[in-house]
Amino acid sequence: MIITVFGATGQVGRFIVSLAMAKGHTVRAFGRNVEELIDHDLDNDALIAIKGYVFDAADVRNAIEGSDAILSTLGGGFDGSDRTRSLGMKNIIEQMEQCGVQRIVALGGMGILNADEPDEGLLMEQSGYPKEYLPVGNEHLLAYQTLAHSSLDWTFICSPDILNKAGTGQYITAANYAPKPNHYQITAGDLAHCMLTCIEKQQYLKQRVGISRL
Repeated sequence: MIITVFGATGQVGRFIVSLAMAKGHTVRAFGRNVEELIDHDLDNDALIAIKGYVFDAADVRNAIEGSDAILSTLGGGFDGSDRTRSLGMKNIIEQMEQCGVQRIVALGGMGILNADEPDEGLLMEQSGYPKEYLPVGNEHLLAYQTLAHSSLDWTFICSPDILNKAGTGQYITAANYAPKPNHYQITAGDLAHCMLTCIEKQQYLKQRVGISRL
């Protein structure tokens, strides 16, 4: 499978690149500083580094065209002033639809999962939700809404706090709600494993996914 990874040099993206290659996939790693991914451990024909800007339509289209699936771990600032998550996702979706690439798994935040009761709205809309998380939560919400209104086969992984550690394989997921038990943490390696598994097994189509370490 040919997989394009946006945010390939980030905390989760690096784990995705390594894991996807270990499983025999061809990886197109997209970013402004992708050169740093090319080291002695990863330097082989299965890794294609594509230097580009996620707001540039031509750059994004070049990375997407001919791929079987897209994985996006786009990040950005925490205060909401950085629009990489929402506007970057919008550009990726537009180019996917033009190229006829259907499958995308994208990374967002836990706040856009449903509250415990269906009529209570989203977690980020609850009175006890930390206000400092709202700006970045709104960016995740905009990215999710753009995906949900697209024609794509999307999955949106709604992550709690990310630990910069390798995967353990010990995690739990749930559709549209936070999983139970929920420890509000997940390792970057387990996030990468979950996202890649959703691609390989066609899991959680057109759904948000809650995730937690066990």
